[in-house]
Amino acid sequence: MLPVLFRVAFTSLWMQLLLYAVAVGVVSSIAVNGWRGAMGPVDPKSGKAGPASLQDKLQRAGSLTLVGAVLAYFGLKYMLPEDAFPGGKGEGLPVHTYGVLLATGFICAATVAGRLAQDEWRRVTFVEGQGFVDTEGPKRREQLVDLAFWVLIGGLVGSRVLFVMVNWQDYARDWTQVFSLGGGLVFYGGLIGAGLAAYLFARKHDMDFLRLADVCIPTVSLGQCLGRLGCFSAGCCWGDMAGSHSHTGVMFPGSGVVKDLFGQWGRAPSLAYGSQAEDSRFVIEATGQVLHEAAPGAVRISDWVALHGTTLPVYPTQLFESVGQLVLFVALLYARRFRRFHGHIFALWLMAYAVLRTTVELFRGDLERGTLHGLLESLGAQGLAGAVPLEAWYNVSTSQFISLCMFTFGAVLLGRHRPVGEAPGLGPTPSAA
Repeated sequence: MLPVLFRVAFTSLWMQLLLYAVAVGVVSSIAVNGWRGAMGPVDPKSGKAGPASLQDKLQRAGSLTLVGAVLAYFGLKYMLPEDAFPGGKGEGLPVHTYGVLLATGFICAATVAGRLAQDEWRRVTFVEGQGFVDTEGPKRREQLVDLAFWVLIGGLVGSRVLFVMVNWQDYARDWTQVFSLGGGLVFYGGLIGAGLAAYLFARKHDMDFLRLADVCIPTVSLGQCLGRLGCFSAGCCWGDMAGSHSHTGVMFPGSGVVKDLFGQWGRAPSLAYGSQAEDSRFVIEATGQVLHEAAPGAVRISDWVALHGTTLPVYPTQLFESVGQLVLFVALLYARRFRRFHGHIFALWLMAYAVLRTTVELFRGDLERGTLHGLLESLGAQGLAGAVPLEAWYNVSTSQFISLCMFTFGAVLLGRHRPVGEAPGLGPTPSAA
């Protein structure tokens, strides 16, 4: 797969003006949609939202515009050169396969979640002059569109915060890099941030959070299925050494090895290549065994990748998880018809994904994701860090620790067996959805 499909450069004046116009248009569109989408208080008798007041419209439009303006500011700063925007990086607009697949996964997940929400809260009533009409489902579907925006913001912030926490020593030298758009995201951080945003949204709109989670959580696996394909294209989240004799090993390219759609050589190496290019350890190429000292038949990892222009063969852990997430998505959609309580599907997902992620982590080779060894080193406990080798199975990663906590929470939630009943303000739960 191509790491970068193509790159748009904003070096000419007309291209810079076009970018400014697009930024203004996007922020204006966000403001208009925020104004039009404002809803007034819900009538407890009819269950319908009344007309929004001027204050409601201004508040919603203003908050969304502020978020859009902040995103536009950082986007312009990243893409434009310094002579066109103060502090500009001049990176242009590289269209990464990773970004395209991640965006596609998010859109697919939001679309499916909206449809599931409409089915979940379907309430057919007779309306004079219209016949039998679903008065609740379409409104919940529209709310899921609003929720998708806040989940996106919460997910981006959460994933970045956890990445910085795991690699805090690197950012302690220059805290301005925390706001860099150059990458560094963690799925579990995004899940926590998105979950918090969804919880606050549910509280504000009088929705049962666990019921909402049952609707949305299978679509997380759908989005992650496509997102991990993006990881594979970018060469991030790579696996451990597979050995040259392995049938599952893949190699990620360095710079100038892969062309984009327009035939231009890629400027940046894959993340896996960049990591191995700085790895001073040794490896036995045939078996993939990693050593900390030179041995007969072993070569230095950095020397090998510099000579060949690609990484050593590694396990395609991105594809492992992508397939697992697809299976999980399909299985949970089928399991919805057997729900016994609000939060049932949510609990099953927490436990199933924790097992999937922990298993995949056993084959991961990217030390940047954070491990017990790295944590002990960062705390200055060199002796303890030496007792936990990088390659040891008990060198648990941050994700494995979070998976353990997540599995425990899912098991506790599943053990409650709360029966399906009347959700506050939403009517009875359908027997099958």
